[in-house]
Amino acid sequence: MKTSLLLLAVLSLLLPTASSAEVPLFCVEGKAGIGSGQHIVFVTGEEYYRSEEGMVMFAKLLAQHHGYKCTVLFAIDPSTGQINPNRNDNIPGLVELQTADLMVIFARFRELPDQQMKHIVDYVNAGKPVLGIRNATHAFRYSPASTSIYKDWDFRSTKWPGGFGQQILGDTWIAHFGKFQQEATLASVNPDNRTHPVLRGVADSLFCHTDVNSVERLTADDTVLMYGRVLSGLAPDAPPVTDHRQDKRMPFAWFKNYIAPSGKQGRSFTTTAGASLDWQSEDLRRLMVNAIFSLTGHEDEIPEKTNVEIVGEYHPTSTGAHPDSAWAR
Repeated sequence: MKTSLLLLAVLSLLLPTASSAEVPLFCVEGKAGIGSGQHIVFVTGEEYYRSEEGMVMFAKLLAQHHGYKCTVLFAIDPSTGQINPNRNDNIPGLVELQTADLMVIFARFRELPDQQMKHIVDYVNAGKPVLGIRNATHAFRYSPASTSIYKDWDFRSTKWPGGFGQQILGDTWIAHFGKFQQEATLASVNPDNRTHPVLRGVADSLFCHTDVNSVERLTADDTVLMYGRVLSGLAPDAPPVTDHRQDKRMPFAWFKNYIAPSGKQGRSFTTTAGASLDWQSEDLRRLMVNAIFSLTGHEDEIPEKTNVEIVGEYHPTSTGAHPDSAWAR
C-alpha cells in the first residue's frame, strides 16, 4: 500500500467531526509552549506535493512541542468523504479560520464555492498573518464562465494583478525555473539578512527535492531570507547546473507586508519549498517553525535552536500523482 493510501486509512481513524455537518478534518490540541492559546489552521489542497502529509506532521509537531492548537483541512470528495486533492471545489471546515491566529495555505488552482471561499477572504481582509507554501502563489483559479464575487483572487487576475498570490504573498505563478521532478534545489541564506531571528539555528544552506520556482515580482520592501539555486539532479550531492541558469538565484523564502482588499495591512511569509520529502530536512522544518513564531507574535522568543523533532513516524510519499491512487488526475 502506498503511503498516500495508508494516510487515508490512518486519517479515517483520526479525523473527528467538527460540527453537525460531520466535517472531516485533523485537529490536535496544543500542550504547553510558546503558542499556547493560539490556533493555526492549515488549508491543504494540491495534487503533487502531498501537503496533507506534511501539514499533519507539522500540526503534531507544533502542538506537542510548542503549544499551538492545530487544525488541518483537506480537499474532500463529497461522494466518499475521503481526501482527494484532485477535487478543486471542496475544502470543508474553513469556518475554522474564524478563530485562527494564523492561516497556513498550501493549495493549488482551487475554485471553491463562495460560501467556503468567504472564510479565506474574511480572514485576509482582517489583516491576519498568512504563511504560503509552494503552490499557494497560485492557490486559486476560476473558470472563464465563473460568476463568483471572488474571481479576482485568481492567479491570472488583471484587475487585482496576480490575485491572492501576488498581492498577499508577493508573486503569482510564472514557471518552473528548475525542471520538475528532475532538478532539486540548494537553498542558501541571504547574507544581507543572516541575523534575522527566523534564521536562528538554520544552516547556511539546505537541500530540497522540490525544484526552483521562478519568482520575479518581489519588491524592495519584501525581506528575502533565502535564495534557491538549481541543482542538476535530485540527490543532495548533485552539482549545480552549468547552463544559462547557473548564476541565477530565485527567492526561496521571504516576508511581505501586504495590503488586503479591505485596506487592512497584514504580514505574510512564503517559501517555494513544500514537497513532503522536503520536510525531512531539520533546517527547513526549523525555518518553517521560526516563521510561524514570527507571524504569531513570538519573534523575540525564537530560541537559538527551535525544537523541530518529528512527533511519531513520518514516511512521506514522493512528489507526483499516482495513477492508481486517490490522487490520479
